[in-house]
Amino acid sequence: MRQAQRSRETSESSVSVSIDLDGTGQSEISTSVPFFDHMLTALSKHSLIDMEIKAEGDTHIDVHHTVEDTSIVLGQALGEALGDKAGIRRYGHAAVPLDESLARCVIDVSGRPYFVHVGEPEGQQYHLIGGHFTGSMTSHALESLAFHAGLTVHLDLLRGRDPHHIVEAQFKAFARALREAIEFDARNSTVPSTKGVL
Repeated sequence: MRQAQRSRETSESSVSVSIDLDGTGQSEISTSVPFFDHMLTALSKHSLIDMEIKAEGDTHIDVHHTVEDTSIVLGQALGEALGDKAGIRRYGHAAVPLDESLARCVIDVSGRPYFVHVGEPEGQQYHLIGGHFTGSMTSHALESLAFHAGLTVHLDLLRGRDPHHIVEAQFKAFARALREAIEFDARNSTVPSTKGVL
């Protein structure tokens, strides 16, 4: 069973996460940041990872701490649920459109955290989406998740105009690439690395 539960308590936030990598994309998510809830719901749906996420934090100051800490805990849970990574495909790739926006994501479940994110139009980082979520949080959330799960991620926005569409296309591309990367490979039951470990 590729499942994990993780939690984190700080003076800035309280986060609990439960995931099942072999689910159907069901989710119960409440982070007190509505647009982030929307993105995490999409991440669950399109990765087919079942997620239960509950987070509360000092959003009266800024959503930054809550988004970051939720992403950290989700990444930790993902890394734990993957175990020794035996039998997974390891690599995943997806290109996802959302109306005028198009995002591409490539993931390697490498055990070596790395995050490359390019292509967003100047000013995207300053857009306030849903009254709470700034565009810069897309990169920060997915980078935090990648680093704590041990993923190498290359995320490219190929085109886009609407700030909401830009963020959602990127989360969905990440989700689809992750789904492929963590799937079992019917032709290989060993750890997919010449080193024998990931």
